[in-house]
Amino acid sequence: MSDQKFPFEVTRARRAGARLAAVQALYSMEQTGKSARETIRAFMEDKLGIGPNEEPVEEADPDLFKAIVNGVVDNQAAIDKAILKRLASGWKLTRLDATMRALLRAGAAEFIVHQHLSHAVIMDEYVSLAHDFFEESEAKFANAVLDNVGNDLRA
Repeated sequence: MSDQKFPFEVTRARRAGARLAAVQALYSMEQTGKSARETIRAFMEDKLGIGPNEEPVEEADPDLFKAIVNGVVDNQAAIDKAILKRLASGWKLTRLDATMRALLRAGAAEFIVHQHLSHAVIMDEYVSLAHDFFEESEAKFANAVLDNVGNDLRA
């Protein structure tokens, strides 16, 4: 009999936690000016497994968390261009709430770096997150923008 440990199954809750942590990390990076590397390290040490109201949640999947944050950093120009295209005429990204920017960027990054995931899965995850942070009207806004951004990035 072997003592080999089987890898922990990445549950839906752990993936959702990674997405939440990625949005929080992107927000933090924008507010503090810290690099992705510094922010990822800090989150890996302290923040994975902490919800939007500082409540404990199931520990996030660290690989997905890092992939999303790095996906935004590596593709930010294309992501921001795609988001800007779907905002009302004359709007700038800076007009959006910082949390909304982080959420839209994270979702857009997944459309780019996780081609194996369906459009519907990514939409479901980020619209659910939008409901955690915002009222219904803002969640609908996130849904509309992200749906169009996803279609544009995967066209």
